[in-house]
Amino acid sequence: MERIPILKLGPFLLVSIQVDMHDRLVLTLQDDLTERIVQTRARGVLIDISGLDMVDSFIGRMLGNIAGMARILDAETVVIGMQPSVAITLVELGLSLPGIRTALNIDRGMDLLRASLEERTEDFSAGNQAG
Repeated sequence: MERIPILKLGPFLLVSIQVDMHDRLVLTLQDDLTERIVQTRARGVLIDISGLDMVDSFIGRMLGNIAGMARILDAETVVIGMQPSVAITLVELGLSLPGIRTALNIDRGMDLLRASLEERTEDFSAGNQAG
């Protein structure tokens, strides 16, 4: 069975989608990614979709679902490398992808994840000191 590789980079996971996505592959990615978040206790997920020329409504919704599941598992999601045609399609389909932040490239995506991790750590520390 075809799978999308999931790499661990410190407290984050990197998913680089470089093949055309079909429904079964998206569902497999969702399962694999949530399992890896739990196994590694990842605090963030970077999903590189630069290899996708097209996203249909199902794949768009599944990206939203993946971000929602990651959030429940205490991990932020950032999507990087979105092609202009993909952004146009998502807007035309009315998909806003709640819970997903976007960045132009991996450097900016990692910066977003690091800033989010620092913010959550500060919030946690402030909450513990107040109690």
